[in-house]
Amino acid sequence: MDFGYSPKVEELRIRVRNFMDEYILPRVRQYKEEVHAGIFPVSFMEDLKALAKSEGLWNLFLPHLKDDEPGTGLTNLEYAPLAEIMGRIGWASEVFNCNAPDTGNMELLHMFATPAQRQEWLIPLLNGEIRSAFAMTEPDVASSDATNITTLIKRDGDDYVINGRKWFITNAAHPNCRIFILMGKTDPDADPHHQQSMILVPRDTLGVEIVRNIDIMNHHSPEGHCEIVFRNVRVPAGNLLGEEGSGFALAQARLGPGRIHHCMRSIGGAELALELMVERSQERKTFGKYLHQHGIVSEWIARSRIEIDQARLLVLKTAWMIDNVGAKAASKEISMIKALVPTVFTTVCDRAMQTFGAMGISPDTPLADHWTWGRALRFADGPDEVHLQGIARMEIKKSQKTMGATAAYLTTPDRL
Repeated sequence: MDFGYSPKVEELRIRVRNFMDEYILPRVRQYKEEVHAGIFPVSFMEDLKALAKSEGLWNLFLPHLKDDEPGTGLTNLEYAPLAEIMGRIGWASEVFNCNAPDTGNMELLHMFATPAQRQEWLIPLLNGEIRSAFAMTEPDVASSDATNITTLIKRDGDDYVINGRKWFITNAAHPNCRIFILMGKTDPDADPHHQQSMILVPRDTLGVEIVRNIDIMNHHSPEGHCEIVFRNVRVPAGNLLGEEGSGFALAQARLGPGRIHHCMRSIGGAELALELMVERSQERKTFGKYLHQHGIVSEWIARSRIEIDQARLLVLKTAWMIDNVGAKAASKEISMIKALVPTVFTTVCDRAMQTFGAMGISPDTPLADHWTWGRALRFADGPDEVHLQGIARMEIKKSQKTMGATAAYLTTPDRL
């Protein structure tokens, strides 16, 4: 595995970083002010997106673009350092059309959409003309086990009728959100992994009701983490994505790349937190010493550097595996980074906040927002515990193939 940057990637890193510094960073204050004033989408977003698109910094996340699909199209390994740069500012990835949940939805449509679905929804998403949401999680069941989902999708002539309730549906409150990819059950009597299907539900369909935009950790996201009710929502049968019963498999295909993108961006956020902590520790004094001269703060700095670099290497390995053997074969590594990176992210942010003192939990730094999102990521795309359980299960299964092989290392092998 070679994680060195090719000349192509190095050039893109410089271009993305320069774009961030020149056009996005100066807008951070204005973004906050407009969002707090209820102006959303913010006034400058479309201009920045058009500029990024004109400079070829567009759809960087999606490999194997077709001829009529706009974008750069990189491998996961090539995209990782670029996503890291974007992750330094929470909303920056939208400027490059690389933002969740649209990236995962575009990947789903790229892989499974019919020609008609592709023209109606994928091309506008790839062009950045619309936004989308992925409606899977439900309030009444533990959605970490997708077989629990209760939303029903019933065939009725040439239509499907949908009834159910979803929540924490990211992006659903965005004014430009036009399409939901909804997961529900078409056959509750099938085996547990073939009951579910996915279907495309236009946002303005009769019976779709956004109940509320749920704050996370008392943090308000204007694009939304919404609770939505679907009451007798009728859509054409042609809106089915893939085949009936394929929903669980489609979800796994979507969530693999989505999880690694979150981790890539989180590495960038953690790197920024460390940079802020290091600078602050050299500017402030307590008890006659700069903060970094106190043992505890210097340890925070050192441990943060170690943890970020470890996490980055595991993310890069996972990206390499997805590129070379596919997301299914890399499932353990995907779970490993998903269980690891958000905790590293929040830990480094927490240390940085402590180094800043009260300022660290104020809006004057990005640390509180980054910490909040890092904490939320421990639930998004599956809670830590599910991923840890899956990793352990895979390790046990691997061990069973060579059971007893470690006996030679014991002085009393009969005790195995």
